[in-house]
Amino acid sequence: MSYSITSQIVARQLKYFENKHILIAGALEDTFATKLCESAKSVNIFTTNLAYANQMSSYSQINTQFGNIYRTDFKIDIVLLYWPKAKAEAEFLLSMLIAILGKGIEIVVVGENRSGVRSIEKIFIPYGTVNKFDTARRCSLYWGQCIHEPAPFVLEEWFINYPLILSGCTLTIRSLPGVFSYGALDKGSQLLLDTLPPLKGSVLDFGCGAGVIGIAIKQRYPNTHVTMVDINALAVASAKETLRFNNIDGEVFASDVYSAIGSKFDNIIGNPPFHVGLKTHYTATETFLEGAPAFLNKKGQLMIVANRFLRYIQFIEGTFGHCYIPNKNKKFAIYHATKSGYLFNKLNGSSV
Repeated sequence: MSYSITSQIVARQLKYFENKHILIAGALEDTFATKLCESAKSVNIFTTNLAYANQMSSYSQINTQFGNIYRTDFKIDIVLLYWPKAKAEAEFLLSMLIAILGKGIEIVVVGENRSGVRSIEKIFIPYGTVNKFDTARRCSLYWGQCIHEPAPFVLEEWFINYPLILSGCTLTIRSLPGVFSYGALDKGSQLLLDTLPPLKGSVLDFGCGAGVIGIAIKQRYPNTHVTMVDINALAVASAKETLRFNNIDGEVFASDVYSAIGSKFDNIIGNPPFHVGLKTHYTATETFLEGAPAFLNKKGQLMIVANRFLRYIQFIEGTFGHCYIPNKNKKFAIYHATKSGYLFNKLNGSSV
């Protein structure tokens, strides 16, 4: 079985986890949890990633929980935290898990050095002591224990606000740590908003993050029906909060690409992700693009923004039979395709 570099570092310390009730959280990407089952009393997973939750739910010996808040149902002796890409998300997870599990809980933190895992030494000061336990292959593993009474965890205190100005109207974006565009509107989404054509009917905002694109569409075109989806539970919570805070209607739920989507749309629009942790990863977005025609109505359209170095134009052309670029700058491009072009190619026997 091939494990991530970080899991390989943890595997060097397997004896430390023997006969313990373990909770694994953070940037999880492999099935190393099943290895821990061989010697631990119990193995539990808390993840904000729906795809990973679905993957691990097939292992009956592991209790897997998906969400934005950990709901403690089992005895936990030790937390194994895989350091996330964003330092703010690591602080969020530590604060939440330690507050819920309480004084005395042990913490093992592992991560690639380039991810900023070394900052755990400063972040952990309010909870107790933490020490580097192992290092190899540009990764570090730390052990610590909460020896002080942790402060209560209040989710609302972790949202940050930033303004989104549209045609003289100011909306407030509410975002949790670890969510795309956390704290500021990214330039790719801004280019997409500047390029949007008039919209009507139903809209799917794929990879909605904190809800920037979906709420902007609903504000400009109030007669549209906007559905926002994301694989990340923190993004779903943020998008819901953004809608609530601005008193704007919309539907938001978690979906692993199209896994939870049961209807078709007139428009599929978004700024799809291309990273898994620190790595460039195409699979989810390519699955999204390949499946888009099946989730578009007959005259539906697809419009996404992406970094220009990504190979999406060829993939969209292969799927829809065409791809237009209505706008671009030095870093980003807008890609547009229509369901009618896809149907034309199918009727004429083209390979799409």
